[in-house]
Amino acid sequence: MQSKANNVEEYLKELPEGRKTPINKLREIILANIPTDFNEEMSYGMIGYVVPFTIYPEGYHCNKELPLPFISIASQKNFIALYHMGIYASPALLKWFTDEYPKHTNLKLDMGKSCIRFKKIDQIPFDLIVELVRKMSVAEWIAAYEAQIKKSK
Repeated sequence: MQSKANNVEEYLKELPEGRKTPINKLREIILANIPTDFNEEMSYGMIGYVVPFTIYPEGYHCNKELPLPFISIASQKNFIALYHMGIYASPALLKWFTDEYPKHTNLKLDMGKSCIRFKKIDQIPFDLIVELVRKMSVAEWIAAYEAQIKKSK
C-alpha cells in the first residue's frame, strides 16, 4: 500500500493507530543507527533512506530521477515491512541476517528478496534491526549495488 504522503510527517499521521508505535520505533532505530550520508525521505510511497544525488549522482537505475534507495519501512495491509536493498545485493549480509534472526525471535522469518515482513508487530526483533542497519556504509552499499548492476548486464 503506497502512501500519497508528501513527507514523512504526513505518512506518520496517516498510519492506523496500531501501526504508529512500531513504525515510529523502526524509524527511530534507523535514524539513530544508519551510517552517515543516507537521507530520509518519502520514496515509493514509503519512508525511505537513500543515497543522495550529491554522493551518487547516477541515481537509481530503474528511475534515474530518484536517488539510490537503501532501506524503506512501510505499513502494508497485513504486515509491517522493512525493505533492505543491501540484503538483496550482498549474499554475506543475507547469510548473517538469516543466521541471526532465530537468535532474536521464535517466529519464522518471512522474507522476500529485500523485504522482511513482520506480521506480529508486537514481536519485531528491534535489537536485530539495530545491528542490521549498522552493517553497511554508503560506500559499501554503492559498491554492492554497482556489482549487482554489472552482473545483470
